[in-house]
Amino acid sequence: MTHPILLYDGVCGLCNRMNQFVLRHDRADVFRFASLQSALAGRILARHGADAADLDTVYVVVNPDQPDERLLARSDAVIFVLKQLGGFWGLTGFVLRFKPRFLRDLGYRVVARNRYRFFGRSETCFLPSSENRGRFLDV
Repeated sequence: MTHPILLYDGVCGLCNRMNQFVLRHDRADVFRFASLQSALAGRILARHGADAADLDTVYVVVNPDQPDERLLARSDAVIFVLKQLGGFWGLTGFVLRFKPRFLRDLGYRVVARNRYRFFGRSETCFLPSSENRGRFLDV
Protein backbone atom coordinates (compact mmCIF):
# COMPACT_ATOMS: atom_id res chain seq x y z
CA MET A 1 0.00 0.00 0.00
CA THR A 2 1.27 3.45 -0.88
CA HIS A 3 1.04 6.21 1.70
CA PRO A 4 -2.58 7.32 2.18
CA ILE A 5 -3.10 11.06 1.79
CA LEU A 6 -5.19 12.98 4.30
CA LEU A 7 -6.95 15.90 2.57
CA TYR A 8 -7.96 18.63 5.02
CA ASP A 9 -9.19 22.23 5.15
CA GLY A 10 -5.94 24.17 5.47
CA VAL A 11 -7.43 27.15 7.31
CA CYS A 12 -9.53 25.19 9.82
CA GLY A 13 -8.31 25.11 13.41
CA LEU A 14 -9.88 21.68 14.04
CA CYS A 15 -8.30 20.22 10.89
CA ASN A 16 -4.88 21.58 11.84
CA ARG A 17 -5.23 20.06 15.31
CA MET A 18 -6.23 16.77 13.70
CA ASN A 19 -3.07 16.87 11.57
CA GLN A 20 -0.94 17.51 14.64
CA PHE A 21 -2.68 14.61 16.41
CA VAL A 22 -2.01 12.27 13.48
CA LEU A 23 1.62 13.39 13.24
CA ARG A 24 2.10 12.71 16.96
CA HIS A 25 0.50 9.24 16.87
CA ASP A 26 1.56 8.02 13.42
CA ARG A 27 4.76 6.37 14.58
CA ALA A 28 5.15 4.41 11.32
CA ASP A 29 4.92 7.59 9.17
CA VAL A 30 2.02 6.12 7.21
CA PHE A 31 0.17 9.32 6.30
CA ARG A 32 0.90 12.14 3.91
CA PHE A 33 -1.05 15.41 3.99
CA ALA A 34 -2.41 17.93 1.50
CA SER A 35 -4.83 20.80 1.99
CA LEU A 36 -8.14 20.79 0.16
CA GLN A 37 -7.12 24.17 -1.25
CA SER A 38 -4.14 22.63 -3.10
CA ALA A 39 -3.94 21.75 -6.79
CA LEU A 40 -3.09 18.16 -5.81
CA ALA A 41 -6.34 17.79 -3.86
CA GLY A 42 -8.27 19.36 -6.74
CA ARG A 43 -6.91 16.77 -9.19
CA ILE A 44 -7.59 13.84 -6.85
CA LEU A 45 -11.12 14.96 -6.01
CA ALA A 46 -11.93 15.59 -9.67
CA ARG A 47 -11.00 11.96 -10.47
CA HIS A 48 -13.63 10.85 -7.95
CA GLY A 49 -16.31 13.39 -8.85
CA ALA A 50 -15.95 15.17 -5.49
CA ASP A 51 -16.17 18.93 -5.11
CA ALA A 52 -12.87 20.55 -4.08
CA ALA A 53 -14.85 23.56 -2.84
CA ASP A 54 -16.54 21.39 -0.18
CA LEU A 55 -14.30 22.32 2.72
CA ASP A 56 -16.65 20.70 5.25
CA THR A 57 -15.31 17.24 4.42
CA VAL A 58 -12.09 15.49 5.33
CA TYR A 59 -10.92 12.87 2.86
CA VAL A 60 -8.39 10.06 2.85
CA VAL A 61 -7.02 8.88 -0.47
CA VAL A 62 -6.11 5.19 -0.19
CA ASN A 63 -3.58 3.88 -2.73
CA PRO A 64 -3.14 7.25 -4.47
CA ASP A 65 -2.31 7.11 -8.18
CA GLN A 66 -2.85 3.35 -8.26
CA PRO A 67 -5.53 1.49 -10.25
CA ASP A 68 -7.33 0.64 -6.98
CA GLU A 69 -7.28 4.22 -5.64
CA ARG A 70 -10.20 4.92 -3.27
CA LEU A 71 -11.51 8.11 -1.72
CA LEU A 72 -12.93 7.90 1.80
CA ALA A 73 -14.96 10.81 3.14
CA ARG A 74 -16.21 12.10 6.49
CA SER A 75 -16.54 9.44 9.19
CA ASP A 76 -15.16 6.69 6.93
CA ALA A 77 -11.98 8.77 6.54
CA VAL A 78 -11.74 9.36 10.30
CA ILE A 79 -12.22 5.66 11.05
CA PHE A 80 -9.53 4.73 8.51
CA VAL A 81 -7.08 7.15 10.14
CA LEU A 82 -7.81 5.83 13.63
CA LYS A 83 -7.39 2.22 12.54
CA GLN A 84 -4.05 2.99 10.89
CA LEU A 85 -2.77 4.68 14.06
CA GLY A 86 -3.30 1.42 15.93
CA GLY A 87 -3.40 0.82 19.67
CA PHE A 88 -6.20 2.55 21.55
CA TRP A 89 -6.99 4.68 18.49
CA GLY A 90 -7.24 1.62 16.26
CA LEU A 91 -9.63 0.02 18.72
CA THR A 92 -11.71 3.21 18.73
CA GLY A 93 -11.88 3.13 14.93
CA PHE A 94 -12.84 -0.55 15.01
CA VAL A 95 -15.72 0.15 17.40
CA LEU A 96 -16.92 3.24 15.49
CA ARG A 97 -17.28 1.33 12.23
CA PHE A 98 -20.14 -0.67 13.77
CA LYS A 99 -22.22 2.49 14.17
CA PRO A 100 -24.47 3.11 11.16
CA ARG A 101 -22.79 5.43 8.64
CA PHE A 102 -25.74 7.81 8.53
CA LEU A 103 -25.40 8.39 12.31
CA ARG A 104 -21.61 8.74 12.13
CA ASP A 105 -21.87 11.19 9.24
CA LEU A 106 -24.65 13.14 10.97
CA GLY A 107 -22.35 13.67 13.96
CA TYR A 108 -19.49 14.53 11.59
CA ARG A 109 -21.61 17.13 9.76
CA VAL A 110 -22.69 18.82 13.02
CA VAL A 111 -19.06 19.23 14.06
CA ALA A 112 -17.97 20.27 10.54
CA ARG A 113 -20.67 22.92 10.30
CA ASN A 114 -19.54 24.52 13.57
CA ARG A 115 -15.79 23.92 13.43
CA TYR A 116 -14.78 27.51 12.67
CA ARG A 117 -16.88 28.80 15.55
CA PHE A 118 -15.45 26.31 18.06
CA PHE A 119 -11.89 25.87 16.82
CA GLY A 120 -11.18 29.03 14.86
CA ARG A 121 -10.01 29.81 11.37
CA SER A 122 -6.64 31.07 10.23
CA GLU A 123 -5.87 33.18 7.20
CA THR A 124 -3.11 30.83 6.05
CA CYS A 125 -2.53 27.11 5.96
CA PHE A 126 -0.70 25.37 8.80
CA LEU A 127 3.06 25.24 8.30
CA PRO A 128 4.57 21.94 9.41
CA SER A 129 7.83 21.71 11.31
CA SER A 130 10.97 21.05 9.30
CA GLU A 131 11.00 17.42 10.51
CA ASN A 132 7.47 16.83 9.13
CA ARG A 133 7.60 19.05 6.05
CA GLY A 134 8.31 16.11 3.73
CA ARG A 135 4.99 14.51 4.69
CA PHE A 136 3.04 17.54 3.41
CA LEU A 137 2.67 17.23 -0.34
CA ASP A 138 1.59 20.79 -1.08
CA VAL A 139 4.24 22.76 0.84
